[in-house]
Amino acid sequence: MSDAYAYHTLDVFTDTIFGGNPLAVLTDARGLNAEQMQQICREFNLSETVFVLPPEDTSHTRRVRIFTPGRELPFAGHPTVGTAFLLAATGMIPLTEGATHIVLGEGVGPVPVTIRVENGKPVSAQLTTAQAPEFRDDAPTARDIAALLSLDVSDVSTTPLTAEAVSCGVPFLIAPLTSRDAVSRARLDRATWERVLANGWTKEVYLFDARAVSRGGAIRARMFAPSLGIGEDPATGSAAACLAAYLAKHAADGAELSWTVEQGFEMGRPSILSLSAEKSGGEIGAVKVAGKSVLVSQGTLRVR
Repeated sequence: MSDAYAYHTLDVFTDTIFGGNPLAVLTDARGLNAEQMQQICREFNLSETVFVLPPEDTSHTRRVRIFTPGRELPFAGHPTVGTAFLLAATGMIPLTEGATHIVLGEGVGPVPVTIRVENGKPVSAQLTTAQAPEFRDDAPTARDIAALLSLDVSDVSTTPLTAEAVSCGVPFLIAPLTSRDAVSRARLDRATWERVLANGWTKEVYLFDARAVSRGGAIRARMFAPSLGIGEDPATGSAAACLAAYLAKHAADGAELSWTVEQGFEMGRPSILSLSAEKSGGEIGAVKVAGKSVLVSQGTLRVR
């Protein structure tokens, strides 16, 4: 077994270095076991670290395993978008001008990714969720959500958008707030989280400015994930996918619905996520999340 592994880091959902959500990727993780992967993730101490492996299915481009400091995930957005961009930017996969289509095998199943290519170089990547949206009507009350986020009850939206539990691979509590200011003021109260969410289906919280949805502007959002070992995440593609599914559920039918999400601004890591969803006959079709990435560093990591 090799004791040295090449890695890259990049910032995802941004085109500016030191913005977006940092990601570490080991481009050939053969020989590492799950315990070692978890240790390496904790060593990088980023929201997620990706371990790239040969595909288990010949129709897939690569297999990837995704770890947070707390545990392995079956699916995550910024690791998927960032890994696809990295494979393209470093020449590890062949590119087709205009669009290159790949499939990453993840715990949730095959995740299709389209890489936009201009002048032979990757510009952005867009994932399509492997899992259809799942909704559960077991969200906490507005009063509990206010306590959870250290806000007043008046800061929590109760009409027309209300909190809901949603999963496109990883469950999130989608919590609409009444203003961008409320989003900015939110602070996770750990004691309330232990009481309200720690033992539920949705342990992670994705809060957003519901007013921006009706006004048609960029939607400010934040994500708290104590069970994953993440206090706050600068950009969360899996949560944004849940938000897209949630907004599509509450929207009129359309060939394609789209939104822009701003996340990480309160952390000094501005991130831009482009969301879309299809809806026809009341049914939600493909849910997609896209964004840009920028390479930051590369090196070698020793495991013994």
